[in-house]
Amino acid sequence: MEKDFVNAVATQIFTIKNIIIYLLTINIVNFGIMWYDKQEAKKREWRVSEKTLFILTLLGGSIGGIAGMYIFHHKTKKWYFKYGYPIILICQIMLAIYLMIN
Repeated sequence: MEKDFVNAVATQIFTIKNIIIYLLTINIVNFGIMWYDKQEAKKREWRVSEKTLFILTLLGGSIGGIAGMYIFHHKTKKWYFKYGYPIILICQIMLAIYLMIN
């Protein structure tokens, strides 16, 4: 009975519409954070930690992170961003495909 309740709640929360809204939001946020961090770097001010940038990417903001990285020319010389972001995106796509077929 408890399992049925959890499944019913999860079914209502994890709709395609909600997932799309979440992904759009996290990607816009990550894109904006990349812009903000680049502006702060130019002024030599307080910076967003690289850990935070990777966490946002791992939470689904990889497309926004990659777009921000190349549009703002930010973190493109750091190999772990240059290769890490695309690897994370590929893993996320593979996970999404796996979840859709199972």
